[in-house]
Amino acid sequence: MSDELIELEEEEYTSPLTAPTLRRIVALLRPHRLRLAGFLLAIGTTALLDAVFTYLNRAMIDQGISQKDFPILLRYAAYYGGLQIVQAAMVFGFIYTVGILGERIQYELRKAVFNHLQELSLSYYSQNPVGRLMARVTSDSGRVADLMTWGLLDVTWALVSIAASLVFMLSINWRLALTVFATIPILLIIAVNFRKRILAEFRRARRLNSKITGEYNQTIQGVRVVKALGREEENLIEFAHLTDEMYHASYRAAWLSALFLPAVQIVSAFALGAIVWYGGLQSQIGNFSVGDIHAFVSYLTFMIWPVQDLARVYAEMQHAVASAERIFTLLDTPAEVRDRPGAIPAQTLLGEIEFDHVSFWYEEDQPILQDFTLKVQPGETIALVGPTGGGKTTLVNLLCRFYEPKRGVIRLNGRDYTEYTLESLHSRLGVVLQTPHLFSGTIRENIRYGRLDASDAEVEEAARIAGAHDFIMTFEKGYDQEVGEGGNLLSVGQKQLISLARAVLARPEIFIMDEATSSVDTLTEALIQRGMEALMRGRTSFVIAHRLSTIKRADRILVIENGRIVEQGSHADLLRRRGQYYRLYTQQFKFEKARAYGVAPAIETVPLS
Repeated sequence: MSDELIELEEEEYTSPLTAPTLRRIVALLRPHRLRLAGFLLAIGTTALLDAVFTYLNRAMIDQGISQKDFPILLRYAAYYGGLQIVQAAMVFGFIYTVGILGERIQYELRKAVFNHLQELSLSYYSQNPVGRLMARVTSDSGRVADLMTWGLLDVTWALVSIAASLVFMLSINWRLALTVFATIPILLIIAVNFRKRILAEFRRARRLNSKITGEYNQTIQGVRVVKALGREEENLIEFAHLTDEMYHASYRAAWLSALFLPAVQIVSAFALGAIVWYGGLQSQIGNFSVGDIHAFVSYLTFMIWPVQDLARVYAEMQHAVASAERIFTLLDTPAEVRDRPGAIPAQTLLGEIEFDHVSFWYEEDQPILQDFTLKVQPGETIALVGPTGGGKTTLVNLLCRFYEPKRGVIRLNGRDYTEYTLESLHSRLGVVLQTPHLFSGTIRENIRYGRLDASDAEVEEAARIAGAHDFIMTFEKGYDQEVGEGGNLLSVGQKQLISLARAVLARPEIFIMDEATSSVDTLTEALIQRGMEALMRGRTSFVIAHRLSTIKRADRILVIENGRIVEQGSHADLLRRRGQYYRLYTQQFKFEKARAYGVAPAIETVPLS
């Protein structure tokens, strides 16, 4: 795992809480006003009852135990028991409500992010690593939900506890109450500073843990290379260095955590000493009772823990605010390719396709296509060949409207294709890529992904047309065989045939095949070729191919270099011209002959794509 990806995974900011961000965070709670009011009432009541219990304890000590008045003691005990039942109900209420509220907020955030990600253009994904996007959907949404639920709960409980304790202490002895209250700012300063330092060390430890995990993953995946090259000792040295760094970071975090509580207790001890000293003096002259001293000590304890909670929530808030800003930034990102105002559904794509002086670039000073012009007739098969980086894949990406031309126009049926809705275009396209992607699930589910309402019979028929049926039936479960994550339980050729069957099932009007046979053996290539021919019949097709056997039967072959067409014609025409295509063809032909005789390494080759 690279350092860059680890930094992205552990990406944290300490952004200040701005008014617009705060409004958007609070807006997440607006649809849940009743639940919010319910849990705030429940936690406020719980904290208030904690303070009331201490006041009842004071009364029981002074009026019941000290005076040996058993009836009064029983009366206060009854009050205490009744209020405990009320508090138990409140505790259940706020835990249940805050749990539901947190899950709802997290669900709505994840749904909004997921929906928006599906609307964004391919250019966004090429500029943002997958790990970063996954973090927005998972950890960032979780942090924001936690802040607005458990964080808000802790703040409410802390503020009500401190306020109630102060009110009751003021009612008992206002001078001593002010003395105790003066320690709260000191406790807050200590708590906030310790939390910041502890958090920094824990973050460093997490970052190092990510590196260690990446090192584990890399070593296990490449274990054959490690053993073949005898790299075990060097790997051990690198791994020991990482684990040593993590040990020191974790040690510092643990040391600071261990030091935090004693520091708080030392400050609290001064306040406690003041209570005992002042209470002892006042008790000698009858102005302070044992119950008063007990109440003050208890209220001091009630204030210590809320202060620590406020410090913890403050530290977490910094990261939750940063998470919220990252989510809002993603949600505010507009799709570069989207439906234009007044866009209409395309009724069919079975018409003329025209690239009219099209230019395109990813970076302005590095053009990919320059003043590209092409007309394709309905049902025509166009093969694209040429060196890597010449613009072949960009051409089909533009046709699919994954990107849009920077200059010029692409017309379908004589109409600018940006006047059509994206959904109506994409639903009529069939695309088979060089590296096929299958989703976790069964073979049947992956083929049906091409048309979700297809019957089992239609799925199997599509597999037969694509040439996938025979190998599927060799599996124990047939079409119900699991393919594994990303199709890792199947070979590349098998995945390609399933991908082709999926395209067949979609019934596309325009078919695009991008290097689909470059990574398969000759036998599988023949199966794919038969499936392609069945699929391309009666459809306009674009084929980017590395092997000549895939493109010989194309109606037109375009040789593309530096974003321009340098040659075009049928296979036979281009060979007769003895131009660029002829040179590519003869060099590949020589290579294949040489490989057949076992001397391929001695032949310099120039691939078609």
